[in-house]
Amino acid sequence: MRKIIYWMMLLIVATGCDDRMEVTADMDAPIYPDYRDVTIPVNIAPLNFLVRDSLCRDVRVYANNELLCEQSGNEATFDIDEWRQMLSDNVGKKITVSVWVGQKNEWVEYRPFTWTVVGDSIDPWLTYRLIEPDYEVFSRLQLQERCVEDFTTRNFCDFKRVGNRCMNCHTFSNQSPSLSMMYVRGEGGGAVLNRNGKLSLLDIKADGMVGGSVYFGFHPDGRHIVFSANKIIPAFHASGSKRLEVYDTASDVYVADLDKRSIISSPLLADSLWLETFPTFSPDGKYIYYCTARNSLLRRDSADLASAVRGLQYVLCRVPFDASTETIGDKADTLTAALSSVCHPRVSPDGSRLLYTQQAYGTFPIWHREADLRMLDLKTMKVDSLAIVNSPLSDTYHSWSSNSRWFVFASKRDDGLYGKPYFCYVDRQGKAHKPFVLPQEHPSFYDNFLKSFNTPELGRGSLPFKAEDVGKLFNSKPLPFTLR
Repeated sequence: MRKIIYWMMLLIVATGCDDRMEVTADMDAPIYPDYRDVTIPVNIAPLNFLVRDSLCRDVRVYANNELLCEQSGNEATFDIDEWRQMLSDNVGKKITVSVWVGQKNEWVEYRPFTWTVVGDSIDPWLTYRLIEPDYEVFSRLQLQERCVEDFTTRNFCDFKRVGNRCMNCHTFSNQSPSLSMMYVRGEGGGAVLNRNGKLSLLDIKADGMVGGSVYFGFHPDGRHIVFSANKIIPAFHASGSKRLEVYDTASDVYVADLDKRSIISSPLLADSLWLETFPTFSPDGKYIYYCTARNSLLRRDSADLASAVRGLQYVLCRVPFDASTETIGDKADTLTAALSSVCHPRVSPDGSRLLYTQQAYGTFPIWHREADLRMLDLKTMKVDSLAIVNSPLSDTYHSWSSNSRWFVFASKRDDGLYGKPYFCYVDRQGKAHKPFVLPQEHPSFYDNFLKSFNTPELGRGSLPFKAEDVGKLFNSKPLPFTLR
């Protein structure tokens, strides 16, 4: 009885002095980020948000008619333990969320929305590069990892440790933190290979190639990688919507044996009349997927460069690979038509679907507003346009979670300038659901943060090395490779 009286007194204290009238607004809750009607994994961090209402003084959030948080100001931040319990209690269910905004004279209840909780967990770690959004120059770059189950964040490669060199493209093998690789560019740089926390600096190139390793993917055996060697040229647009264009004047695809430090070539994938790039292995290792275009730059004069670049229409292809004999097939299958340009193919770990970016031309979708994601069913060969996923601005640079139920991608949908990581659920019928942005501890984070999240990758655990471990590598020369 005393306990009942105690809680009644608390309720009176909390609400009794608030004589603001309650009204209902038949409009969507003005929250940012947009977490309305999204499907979320049971292990995601709290979806903290702001209320974009200039009259807002207080916020109340109810989940299934139970008060989840009440705060002064315009922020809704949730207790992480209560949040986890709520998600655990609602796996396979929809949570009805009501947002009440306290103004000077009234409480306004906005139209309720839902959070659908699924038991398919997302891989708990995310790696990405933080970069100035123009991509025109690099400085003070960082590679970070973030636990998506909470707000733990740390740098695993930092400009301070590597002489302010450019760094990019950290990629896991099978989403495993025990095997991954990234690049540190510039003089004395190379590929940084992580094997169970033991780091090696590699120079994955050889005489006769147009350049060193640029884009790559691991074979499931962990011993081989497939990579492209690219001769990359930057150019600047007069149009503000496409500030920077990056294109290849030459590019070929190779396979490297990381144990023997040797490079395997194929006439099919190193044809000077064609540009081959963005290679990746199928999860069973039996195929190499890559993008290719006829090199329209070979027959142009300098005055016709713009039209030659716009003529670069990449298609998606695949070719067999035998790891036991280290042989690449001599015939490729073309999987998409040359009606637009394809880049960044990534196959789901279960081998059922392939995500890629589609844009008007070229291979640099960051400043292509029309750049969208597409999903190819590898059994039926039907393409899903992912209308619920894409936005009017650039959507690209994607990777899968290890259970093939989630993928992450970089999107500029908020302002056209800053890329942010968004998560999308793909159910067992292959249907994609509305994506949501990586939650932050402070919901005003994205308003104040002035760098783009680039090349996000999902991983099953935290990386077993530190930024200082990477820095120590650059006291030695990178290990060379030979071309077979």
